[in-house]
Amino acid sequence: MGKTNVKPANGKLGILVVGCGAVSTTFMTGVLMARKGLAKPVGSMTQYDKIRVGRGADKKYLHYGDIVPLAKLEDIVFGTWDVYPQNAYRAAVYAEVLQEKDIYPVRDELEKIVPMKAAFDKNFAKRLDGDHVKDVKTRWEMVEALREDIKRFKKENGCDRAVVVWAASTEIFVPYEERIHGTLEALEKAMKADDREHIAPSMCYAYAALMEQAPFVMGAPNTTIDIPAMWQLAEKTRMPIAGKDFKTGQTLVKSGFAPIIGTRCLGLSGWFSTNILGNRDGLVLDEPANFRTKEVSKLSTLETILQGEEQPDLYGELYHKVRINYYPPRNDNKEGWDNIDIFGWMGYPMQIKINFLCRDSILAAPLVLDLALLSDLAARAGRWGIQRFLGFFLKSPMHDFTQNEQPVNHLFQQYTMLKNAIREMGGYEADEELD
Repeated sequence: MGKTNVKPANGKLGILVVGCGAVSTTFMTGVLMARKGLAKPVGSMTQYDKIRVGRGADKKYLHYGDIVPLAKLEDIVFGTWDVYPQNAYRAAVYAEVLQEKDIYPVRDELEKIVPMKAAFDKNFAKRLDGDHVKDVKTRWEMVEALREDIKRFKKENGCDRAVVVWAASTEIFVPYEERIHGTLEALEKAMKADDREHIAPSMCYAYAALMEQAPFVMGAPNTTIDIPAMWQLAEKTRMPIAGKDFKTGQTLVKSGFAPIIGTRCLGLSGWFSTNILGNRDGLVLDEPANFRTKEVSKLSTLETILQGEEQPDLYGELYHKVRINYYPPRNDNKEGWDNIDIFGWMGYPMQIKINFLCRDSILAAPLVLDLALLSDLAARAGRWGIQRFLGFFLKSPMHDFTQNEQPVNHLFQQYTMLKNAIREMGGYEADEELD
């Protein structure tokens, strides 16, 4: 390890996950199984990836944990909130992502993970009917109840630190309103006035987490922390925030494949993406208002990688369409189809077809782990506010749109940002250029 000022990862780290569904139970089960040596955390960058540090004769390729002080899997304690009361074992069995043989060995630990009552408003997820919800009158009471939950959880479990990760359903689209979301003072005023139109429940989770010195990660495309008011709160509390929307299947492919088209200077006339999905996320996204939130997230990727204004001959007429279809028989086994209409020399057309039969929660679980561990690392390193280096893991990376900042969606540029941040926090030179 180089000379670093990052505080050590002493003691226990509480990872509090909003939602005790397919993603969170797959994540928790996998970590518990890995701790027993019964499974491997495949797909986790923090557990497997190696980064070069130093140059020439000093060059080494090291795991993240050998460069920076990461929390160990053995030191993680799990907590969760959910609108349904069943414990993590029952929820994992119900989700039907993992086979019984991969859940049963850690049944005792999972049964002890019982969800706290959720801060929930059915207007933001009309397809969910759970009644394991907090009896609060206002948004501000919601915040205060969540803060108490975090305090109590840390005390009862002897946690030195905590991270809150949203792995719950996509809320209906909440447009940015400057008069409400533009300043922290206005946001707090709206919460206290119980403004249920502009203040989503997820904003209450984020506010509570940051006030309790817990970094917050938004794993859905919700507006939540993508507003100046939350950036001000993150600065005030000196806490990291990251979002939004776990980059799992189709968008991962898009952020990696679009650079092939752009680097080769091929033209793109259209990209049509469609998915079928049958889990709880698919059910919620079957509601048009909730799908709108997801659509905005998924559409942002291509346009920032292949910039039409920079290359009008190649991408000036690009047509991009995204669809998600709820199809219960598939459950968590999402299937994504991409039809890509490209053109080459003298404008002659060609097509590319991609069919990705993925497992949504199997791809998302390692992202939850990496985002939680790296957010905790950022907090100990004194890096607060938007963590742009975590954009690698997210569909719609956060950026300061008030300053006309453009998000980085290009997978390999995102990876460079990730590596440079790890190097810096490890006391090494951030020595890769971002073109």
